[in-house]
Amino acid sequence: MAPKKGDLTEEERELITVISKGTVEEAGRCLGSKEVRVNCLDEHGMTPLMHAAYKGKADMCKLLLQHGAEVNCNEHEHGYTALMFAGLSGKKEIVWMMLEAGADPDVLNSVGRTASQMAAFVGQHDCVTVINNFYPREKLDYYTKPQGLNTEPKLPVKLSGPLYKIITTTNLHPVKIVFMVKENPLLMETDALKKCSNVLDQICEKCMKQQDMNEVLAMKMHYISCILQKCITYIQEKEDKLDTFIKSLLKGRDSDCFPVFQEKLIRESIRKFPYCEATLLQQLVRSIAPVEIGSDPTAFSVLTQAITGQVGFIDAEFCTTCGEKGASKRCSVCKLVIYCDQNCQKLHWFTHKKICKILKEKREKHELEDAKEKKRQEKYNNQGLCIGIVYIHTGFCLYERNFYNVGIINLYSYRYSLPVPSSIGCPPRLSRLKGFKTFLFIYVYF
Repeated sequence: MAPKKGDLTEEERELITVISKGTVEEAGRCLGSKEVRVNCLDEHGMTPLMHAAYKGKADMCKLLLQHGAEVNCNEHEHGYTALMFAGLSGKKEIVWMMLEAGADPDVLNSVGRTASQMAAFVGQHDCVTVINNFYPREKLDYYTKPQGLNTEPKLPVKLSGPLYKIITTTNLHPVKIVFMVKENPLLMETDALKKCSNVLDQICEKCMKQQDMNEVLAMKMHYISCILQKCITYIQEKEDKLDTFIKSLLKGRDSDCFPVFQEKLIRESIRKFPYCEATLLQQLVRSIAPVEIGSDPTAFSVLTQAITGQVGFIDAEFCTTCGEKGASKRCSVCKLVIYCDQNCQKLHWFTHKKICKILKEKREKHELEDAKEKKRQEKYNNQGLCIGIVYIHTGFCLYERNFYNVGIINLYSYRYSLPVPSSIGCPPRLSRLKGFKTFLFIYVYF
């Protein structure tokens, strides 16, 4: 029998209180009671799992899921699910936990919004990225089993884990993807990469041909497949495996260090998307095609925004080498280029050193100009100029429009009055009144 809203035992009320203010051990003791139903509903239709997700308690969520909490319960008075509450909390690990437990990201609440849209509405862009990039592991594992008359699976079981890590990454920078390939010895063989690339192409095709078409996921699978195919080429032709490929992606042109090869590779990957009628492809082409290489927006930024939902990389710093979010290390010389660690800085130095001193000079020039501007503003705080058209009657100012005004007019200002051309005149409502005259007043104050 399904629980009714508000029909809670004392033990269940205690559990909800413990979720908000208590410990996991206390919650575990509550769940051990026969009087506690893990999917009980409070008066608003919220389950204990929804409470834990909204409070951002990852350990509580894990415990409740282990005790059989229903992740897709939709009895909330406004149709909210546990995944929606996780997105509102801003906790990426809880969002991921809900998705891995089988949460449906396409459920709509009473205002017609999905979990991803709700997270975006409150500015939780990291959660939006996790939801938009999620791909169920069981769907990938499907390819690890022989299908139909085939005696061999399309994807060896040992490759499923490494490939799944790449598929679910939220960082689509080509250098980052190559790093993920390079760090796993199982993927450093051409045969392994070919199988992974083929599986990605099949997932892409399935996303486009299924009834509920998913162009975003299809584009992501196609893009990763293109990067893997390029890895195959470099592994076959170069002795240093993928080091040359990474350097090619990072190498910038002499004038401004812009990575031309990287830009062309991403544009080419998008252009090769096999479904020309796709709306997403047309949008990407319209955004990228008119832009000259080296100008904004780059192909990478447009593609990332389309696939992950990150809008303009809000309030975050990204590694110049691998695109990882949250980078905090700066070049000690120019202090303008950002990296996530020393390894990324060393990899990028061969190309960055060409313009490092130039960037330093630009930064110092900009800082000098800022200092001068700040000094000028401080000066205007004590000395300034106000020009206005003033309409007066027997010495009292009734109307004034300031064209330039800094600070507050001092009571001891010097006033210089000049007649104003009749074309300016008084407002109609004042000109009809006897005794009004128009003057241009210049206030000089100290």
